[in-house]
Amino acid sequence: QLSRRTEIYVVTCGPFQQELYSAFGHNAFRVYDPETAIDWIYNYGVFDFNQPNFYLNFARGFLNYKLDTVDYPRFKYVYMYYNRSIHEQVLNFDQEEKQNFFDFLEWNMLPENQYYYYDYFYDNCATRIRDALVNVFKNKIEFDGSYIETDYTIRQLTDLYLKEQPWGDLGIDLCLGLPMDVSATPYMYMYLPDYIESGLNNAKIIRDGVASPLVRKTLVTYESKSENTSDNSLFTPQKIFWTLFVIVAILSYVQYGKQKTFNRLDATLFIIIGLLGTFLFLLWTVTDHHAAASNMNILWAFPLHLITGILLMKKSTPKWVNKYFLLTSFFMAALVLFWMFLPQMLHYSLIPIVMILGLRGFMIWKMSSKK
Repeated sequence: QLSRRTEIYVVTCGPFQQELYSAFGHNAFRVYDPETAIDWIYNYGVFDFNQPNFYLNFARGFLNYKLDTVDYPRFKYVYMYYNRSIHEQVLNFDQEEKQNFFDFLEWNMLPENQYYYYDYFYDNCATRIRDALVNVFKNKIEFDGSYIETDYTIRQLTDLYLKEQPWGDLGIDLCLGLPMDVSATPYMYMYLPDYIESGLNNAKIIRDGVASPLVRKTLVTYESKSENTSDNSLFTPQKIFWTLFVIVAILSYVQYGKQKTFNRLDATLFIIIGLLGTFLFLLWTVTDHHAAASNMNILWAFPLHLITGILLMKKSTPKWVNKYFLLTSFFMAALVLFWMFLPQMLHYSLIPIVMILGLRGFMIWKMSSKK
């Protein structure tokens, strides 16, 4: 039984840009009762690298996360060590509500209840905070999303947190498809820890028909210190891919003048892109990653490139292969022209890759026609 001095908090921790998984921040519950010496963090963001078939389950979308506990001082120390802000919202619960919610957390900690299948946007360490409150208090909790003044898609919301991680941003945009481009409702915004904090600040708890703020007060336990996070790296996707395009364009110009073939170069290019397309297709069709469905990156990373790339390594190729590359060149040109009008927001740094495919497709057809 909790004492009357108990407080229950929602803890929001700021982002950490050194790792992709920590770039979005984190949420947890804290239960503090000085009379019973309880000061525990209930953390829904725990996973175990040693669980059976970890990487296979991750690839298939069956990765188990779980609720776990840790003592609050240790939790706070770790986040302060990595210079991550810590805000604590004191929930406006009466004694019965505190006890009921604590009992739910303890029930959720039982081995048969603590695991769940992680989903990037709909079931993660942030949404579990929101959903735990709804599970316990049902329609006594009211969220007011009127404070949201933007109309972002899930992809745009994700991009806000990845400005310092261009490769991570590219990887997410590459692997995840049209489900990321739906317009997010205020309730959906709360897949991000920052919006859990702001969402709770605008939420009410209803008792006997009277609405009270869900959050009684917010404690700023630690505010992160500013750091120089500007990235002047030469190894960003945009810089590397445009450099590759310039190199390929120069080689194509030389090839046209000397009437040479670059079958190995072209075979390598189309085999790599074909393998990527095959991976994206499998991610879409045979895994449980719902956000990977309907991925329009397959328009340029087409799995059939793998077969035509292999055929380029032979001494002679079927006539349909040359026509395939001509069609590819026109299709890639059209894709670049209509890039901004596609229903899925494809990553801008991929434009030079698409241009390389179009250019090399045209050169393969041109050289084979002269031959």
